Amino acid sequence: MTMFEGFGPKVQKWFRGLEADNSKAYFDATRDFFEEAVRGQMDALLTELSESFGGEVKMFRQNRDIRFSPDKSPYKTNTYGILHGPDLAAQGLYTSISARGLVAGTGYHVMARDQLDRYREAVADDGPGAELTKLTGKAQKAGLELWGQRLATAPRGYPKDHERIELLRRKSLTLGATLKFGRGIARTDGLRFVTKTWRAAAPVTAWLDERVGASALPVDRRPRRR
Repeated sequence: MTMFEGFGPKVQKWFRGLEADNSKAYFDATRDFFEEAVRGQMDALLTELSESFGGEVKMFRQNRDIRFSPDKSPYKTNTYGILHGPDLAAQGLYTSISARGLVAGTGYHVMARDQLDRYREAVADDGPGAELTKLTGKAQKAGLELWGQRLATAPRGYPKDHERIELLRRKSLTLGATLKFGRGIARTDGLRFVTKTWRAAAPVTAWLDERVGASALPVDRRPRRR
């Protein structure tokens, strides 16, 4: 196994180059660096963390799916992967590297119709809803941000003045943090940051796993992850 050594300043420079020249020519010319210092190190980071958190490492392709997108840029400007199936979070633990830094997060990135129904019912209920409010607030105080898509107004059947309307408007609920690049991201700093972020998010993901859980809908009826 390749040991995680960190992401040096040349990694940030590579991503900035990709943002400026998102072309096959640039990518092919720097592919060896990408495979070793970017993708290889992200894989090594997740593999090392899997020893503590469990789960299987899944790395995502650098190529973008441009079939249905007006943006025909061929490559993603971040490199990311997940630990699939860890005990801490049923939907997986996520990490990404880009020119902006190292991101760690988790949660329910996409919720199918049946998951959304269970989520909203739980949020509207005073017991579990108040609990989620407390847990998300504690996570934010620990430095995490709440991410995910939201409706412009209240979902059908729920009052606009509901005391937990901000949570009810959510179509997905993920949370995490970003470690900025600075002069680079050292091995110890990267491992500590991701570990701390995942553990700080764990009470929220535990709530989601208990109250929402996996979708029971056929795969072709679920929202697609892009």
